[in-house]
Amino acid sequence: MNIVVVGLSHKTAPVAVREKLSIQDHAIEDAIAHLRQLPHIEEISILSTCNRLEIYAVITDAEQGVHEITQFLSERSAYPISQLRRHLFILLHQDALRHLMRVAAGLDSLVLGEGQILSQVKHAHKLAQKYQGIGRLLDRLFKQALSAGKRVRSNTNLGTGAMSISSAAVELAQSKVNNLEAYHCTIIGAGKMARLLVQHLLAKGATQISIVNRSQKRAADLAKQFTDAELQLHPLEEMMTVMGESHLIFTSTASSEPILDRAKLEQNLDPNHHLKLFDISVPLNIAPDVNELDWLETYNVDDLKAVVAKNTASRRQMAQEAEALLDEEVESFEVWWRSLETVPTISCLREKVETIREQELEKALSRLGTEFAEKHQEVIEALTRGIVNKILHEPMVELRAQQDIEMRRRTIQSLQKLFNLDPEQQYG
Repeated sequence: MNIVVVGLSHKTAPVAVREKLSIQDHAIEDAIAHLRQLPHIEEISILSTCNRLEIYAVITDAEQGVHEITQFLSERSAYPISQLRRHLFILLHQDALRHLMRVAAGLDSLVLGEGQILSQVKHAHKLAQKYQGIGRLLDRLFKQALSAGKRVRSNTNLGTGAMSISSAAVELAQSKVNNLEAYHCTIIGAGKMARLLVQHLLAKGATQISIVNRSQKRAADLAKQFTDAELQLHPLEEMMTVMGESHLIFTSTASSEPILDRAKLEQNLDPNHHLKLFDISVPLNIAPDVNELDWLETYNVDDLKAVVAKNTASRRQMAQEAEALLDEEVESFEVWWRSLETVPTISCLREKVETIREQELEKALSRLGTEFAEKHQEVIEALTRGIVNKILHEPMVELRAQQDIEMRRRTIQSLQKLFNLDPEQQYG
């Protein structure tokens, strides 16, 4: 068995490629079911965000398992494997473990230390559990990665004052207009990223903010979190009207198709009304053909890199502290993983020794006579059990802690031969 991650991110692929491979929540169940039935894949979890798509798997054969996942991604995106491969990264075993922990800690994010990724990793874990994609290995790995992400945030200052995709988008907008107070801002969407957009727009001085969303209840719930602000709420049907009265548009919906394209904008908006559009969704909410309109300026998540770079330099020292903590987390997982190989042999040996102890104890008690046996059986049993435990303890600890794979396997084989153990028969 081996753990692998096959994926792409803001580091390896532009947003136009990432959106083709994005797997939204409603499609996760089918994707997991499809991958799970492939010959060399035992466990699957899918992490899909605006900046990454990563498939974590437990595979029985590294080469074949990676090929099956790559083939799945190729078929899903309609990219030939030869074209897709240039955007993919493939990490095995310890590199895969460390990568997930770095992701959960915010060390691999576009915005170094951003906090939203931790909840996204948690969500991916829950979906994999719900749709029966994961077993013992990935379940333990995701739980440890979540624990590592929380540990980094509580034991370092990496998460303090960290930017988010939303805050970077607001900072980019401010750099384009200088004074946000003079501009009407509209947010299309009412999810977590929209909430952060409102928070950062208000912090930067914006006073005219409209929320356009399909669900008015969700928009109202969002507005309740900002009681000191006068947010204007509108149904999706009024989107074009509201945009015609706005200057800065932020889109952050979960739509799998663009909600704005050139035809819709040309038909509904005055070309003399200059607009700036900031699309922080993946898949993109704004179709590429909108870029053909010279009276509009459009930006997407890839345009945030220059803004984020300023924030990253000052956080590198904090990141180094976080990496040291992750070394410990990776080692902890590997110690646990190594111990799994020893469990059948240890259990088989303990059972055999326990059987011998019980047999010899019974013989001894029968020779001591009924009266003595009844009076002292508990003491004698505790004595024999203590002797067995002390004899077995040190070899078992050493076996579990053995880091050299071949040495550990030779030790296991020696134990099996010396004590005539057959773990496969016991656990078959």
